Amino acid sequence: MSQLHAPVLAWYQTHARSLPWREPSASAWGVLVSELMLQQTPVVRVLPAYRQWMRTWPTAGHLAEASVGEAIRAWGRLGYPRRAVRLHRAATVIVADHDGEVPSSLAELRALPGVGEYTAAAVASFAFGQRQLVLDTNVRRVLARAVAGVELPARTVTSAERELAGTLLPSDPATAAGWAVGVMELGALVCSAASPACGACPITAQCRWRELGYPAHDGPRRRAQTYAGTDRHARGALLGVLREAAEPVTRSRLDAAWTHHEQRERCLTSLLVDGLVVRLAHDRYSLP
Repeated sequence: MSQLHAPVLAWYQTHARSLPWREPSASAWGVLVSELMLQQTPVVRVLPAYRQWMRTWPTAGHLAEASVGEAIRAWGRLGYPRRAVRLHRAATVIVADHDGEVPSSLAELRALPGVGEYTAAAVASFAFGQRQLVLDTNVRRVLARAVAGVELPARTVTSAERELAGTLLPSDPATAAGWAVGVMELGALVCSAASPACGACPITAQCRWRELGYPAHDGPRRRAQTYAGTDRHARGALLGVLREAAEPVTRSRLDAAWTHHEQRERCLTSLLVDGLVVRLAHDRYSLP
């Protein structure tokens, strides 16, 4: 084992947040739901939506019986609502092809709608205790600093990163699963992007970045994402009208929700194409 393993695993046992998808009773379905909800969304916003979602649809079978519109409405303001559509599609595949149980193999997980390389590895590791390479932003940042000695990883995962992470992955599946979630939690709570708390880090003595004097990132800086006035903002405003309505709405209500004509038309068209909105007779609109 690497000299990094023991301190990270011990730190996680003491400092890990108590999250419902980490409970021993959490199902593979619950882990899958959490992973899709957590994509580009902080834990604090996910928690209430997750709890309500799992009360409503505790299994893939329950969600598959609901309409896509119900899933979109329950998604609320988590953002990127296409994830709700993909999760609903994944539920129907799980019911049709896997007898309602989330599959455990990486290939079958990758075949589910909305499940990419990271999500498949995370579910296989966190739900099934498998030895998988789980590389999210937090994990990549910890390894970049502690081992490679750089402040931030590349924008996208490189082959060198994969090779490095692979050499650090414990051979025992249970230990590897603990390592995966431990490093992820360390990146989220201590080794953050903007203000790392190096004094609270269990591997500060082994950290290459610290040893080199904390060299600044020499690549292009990440620009802070804006929201106000963007197409995401416009789509959210239009979808919000439909989500809160008990019946189909007229076009005039959508026009009032976003006054910039060209942007509104573009965003409404994209919502229709994405399957988040349907157009009915007499120029009325609703969730699917």
